[in-house]
Amino acid sequence: MTILRSCRGSSCAGLQLVWSAATARGGTPVLNTEAVGEPLIHLDSRRLLAGARHAVPEAFDAQGRLLSPIAGRWIQPHAWFNASSPIDGSVIAELPLLGAAQVASGVEQAAEEFAPWAARPLEDRARTVAEAVVLLHAHRDLLVRILAWDIGKTLPTASNDVDRCLAGIAWYLERMGTMIDSRKPLGLVSNIASWNYPFSVLLLNVLVQTLAGNSVIAKIPTQGGGVSLTLAFALLRRAGLPVSLVGGRGRDLSEALVGHPRIGGVAFIGGRANGAEVHRRLRETDKRYALEMEGVNAYAITHFTDWDALARQIRAGFDFGKQRCTAYTRWVVEKSLVPRFVRTYVDTVSALRVGNPVLGAHVDFGPLISPSKVEELRSLIAEAREQGTAVLHEGELAEDAFTPRQARGAYLPPVLLFGVPRDSELYLREPFGPVDVLVSVDSEEELVREANVSNGALVASVATDDPELAQRIASRLHAFKVGINALRSRGDREESFGGKGGSWAGAFVGGTHLVRAFTDGPHPLEGNWPD
Repeated sequence: MTILRSCRGSSCAGLQLVWSAATARGGTPVLNTEAVGEPLIHLDSRRLLAGARHAVPEAFDAQGRLLSPIAGRWIQPHAWFNASSPIDGSVIAELPLLGAAQVASGVEQAAEEFAPWAARPLEDRARTVAEAVVLLHAHRDLLVRILAWDIGKTLPTASNDVDRCLAGIAWYLERMGTMIDSRKPLGLVSNIASWNYPFSVLLLNVLVQTLAGNSVIAKIPTQGGGVSLTLAFALLRRAGLPVSLVGGRGRDLSEALVGHPRIGGVAFIGGRANGAEVHRRLRETDKRYALEMEGVNAYAITHFTDWDALARQIRAGFDFGKQRCTAYTRWVVEKSLVPRFVRTYVDTVSALRVGNPVLGAHVDFGPLISPSKVEELRSLIAEAREQGTAVLHEGELAEDAFTPRQARGAYLPPVLLFGVPRDSELYLREPFGPVDVLVSVDSEEELVREANVSNGALVASVATDDPELAQRIASRLHAFKVGINALRSRGDREESFGGKGGSWAGAFVGGTHLVRAFTDGPHPLEGNWPD
């Protein structure tokens, strides 16, 4: 099976690679289930962790605690912290808690890997990345199920996260030659990402940055994903990639991962407050950056009749409990259409099942990332109700989708709010959970204004039967991607991704943009830059 095709350009003449001997039977990578031995859907987190120790024993110390892979060595931290699964509150592993000095030293060591790696021909780097992909394929099932426990994804959504990463890097392997022609890597690239898509976003970025010739250091997301990511990074290190992974408190690690002089570029995904601080520091340097921050993604509805199509979009929008940077949580609806919208919304959302995602019973989504997140949202909802907000819908958990006496603190069914006060956090901020806000408007001007409430967003949509009206409204929405009678997603590969206003800073990413973001060369960068 060809991974890299021949292409034109000085850096990729005759570039051809094939999957290694680890593939079999028609070129399909073999899935390694030897470590687990029976259908994994019935296994608990302890047996999955045992499978991980069997697969990558070098990633654990004698007590079964995870270590940090830094520049080819497994570093023992001064302390560890518990990785608790949002599914039932159980501790699934102990992750490394590195201090500032250890991470600063790790940056120095990771930076030393850059020069010899960048000096290798693209064909050689691609071969090594391809070997890493084969290892990831071989342990795909284990990665998927540990990821489900790590952050509470259903098995289908966890599979999608891992598979998008694998398909994505295969796409880049085939096309990197033309995208990197006449360009040079930056050096050591730092990745600080949110916990919700550790494979299809964070790990894919790491693989592409490495393929482009950079060495890479990444931070374990504070709230989750560290167990599955450590397993994945162990496999990347086995293949020989110059990647490092560190765990610890953001406030302890930010100086080294953002401000260290040996960091050549920073990729950040997170909230606006932390992102703005990272941006402030980076603007004082010449470091390359791509900073993805939150924004309220709005769906504007006017002069519209296709409610069956909208119902399908509403249902699809609850993937992973709306814990996505592209989730639509603000519905701005023409006043005369509000009753029909509410009926469509309630009928659709009432059919969603929320429960334990690994029991085998069908659920549409599982827990939020932590009980504290649920407490935060419940507190905001209660505060809004005291200010006169109406709760138009409040769902229930699927009682048959839990084990007896299981902790349920991280589970929150869908909620639809109406009349949220303008000074409420829910009016201005992305909830990052299944809490939707409905806003009724009387005019096109008010529709646009309410859809643009967050000073920029990653995506937005407009639903209307009038094509000219749709185009006019879409052109006024402050979002990087605007759907017409359709949801928009982050996208990857050839589809670029970015944002407007406060939702993005720096270079856009995806396809050629992602490669250019973390390399230097003759072509201009596209992005959202300071004035």
